[in-house]
Amino acid sequence: MNSKISQFLANNALSTPCLVVDVEQVENNYRNLQHALPKAHIYYAVKANPARAILSKLVSNRSFFDAASWEEIQQCINAGAKPKHISFGNTIKKTSSIQQAHQIGIEMYVFDSIEELHKIAEHAPKSKVYCRILVDNQGADWPLSSKFGTTNAYAIELLIKAKTLGLHPYGVSFHVGSQQTDPRAYASAIRQSAKVFQGLAKHNIYLEMINLGGGFPITYCETVPTIEEFAKTIRSALNEHFPHIMPRIILEPGRFIVGNAGVISTEVILASHRGNINSPKWIYLDIGRFGGLAETEGEAIRYPIETPYDGLKTEPVIIAGPSCDGVDILYQKSNYTLPLTLTAGDCISLLSTGAYVSTYCSTQFNGFAPLKEYYI
Repeated sequence: MNSKISQFLANNALSTPCLVVDVEQVENNYRNLQHALPKAHIYYAVKANPARAILSKLVSNRSFFDAASWEEIQQCINAGAKPKHISFGNTIKKTSSIQQAHQIGIEMYVFDSIEELHKIAEHAPKSKVYCRILVDNQGADWPLSSKFGTTNAYAIELLIKAKTLGLHPYGVSFHVGSQQTDPRAYASAIRQSAKVFQGLAKHNIYLEMINLGGGFPITYCETVPTIEEFAKTIRSALNEHFPHIMPRIILEPGRFIVGNAGVISTEVILASHRGNINSPKWIYLDIGRFGGLAETEGEAIRYPIETPYDGLKTEPVIIAGPSCDGVDILYQKSNYTLPLTLTAGDCISLLSTGAYVSTYCSTQFNGFAPLKEYYI
């Protein structure tokens, strides 16, 4: 936890659970990525955290934005973003959303099917379109490999069709999976994308853009490669597969920009062995899967934890949320240990929770109020 958030928590008697985000850290993360890949255009993935304070800070840094819905587009516009700086980056869009986006001047739309392409052609004529291809997500803690994307062959077919429909075949996109820990995943996906460029060139269609998606990881409980290591691999692959004319490079980071900028303060509701002293102690928190910690499903994302008793003797624990749903267990197999003295009423901190927490928070499941948020 950085000193700014620590001081804020110490100086304010905040009810829990709550999320505190350091907006200056968001800006630093954005600039670090910009420095690592200076020739790329950063389209912040709004879904990671759409708080007005974050969007406004990124607008002031001349960021672009990746929006997944008309509502996210509105949030960007309200924060000061220009329509031409927003990409409609969801392959599944309501017709009314396409119409509204086109009316205000959104120029870029993604697709991965003929049906979606026809919708865009009808309701956003002459727009720039890019096709999402399916790539390997091996190495990602939170894979995204089955719901989106198509084959290289079909992408070529679709982009040829886009031109006949009066659209601008602009490029291809992919996503190597969220919290991707292997830089080589980008190299493989770039090589695959280059084949689409080459296939279309045979039909006199010359794509102009490659969207590398997001996936850049942050440190949770395990060390991950640095952004400089990812950048080195990406630059090498781009130079190898696009030796003559470099396309416009787009990135869609979410977690990397906001993840490590946030901390959740949560209260221990109960700490108990439940009658079996030989089993791990159960620690029940006032936040769980339905309060914003959806990425603990399968124990995929393992948040670091700080307590008031760090440094004292610890014991194995199972960590669960407050709801009456039996799946509301955060960590049972990940070998978490917490101090023996931890008890009901203590407040602990879940670190690196700035991404995909406030947006995953359900509305009053079991009557629990939505997560409170503070942006400092």
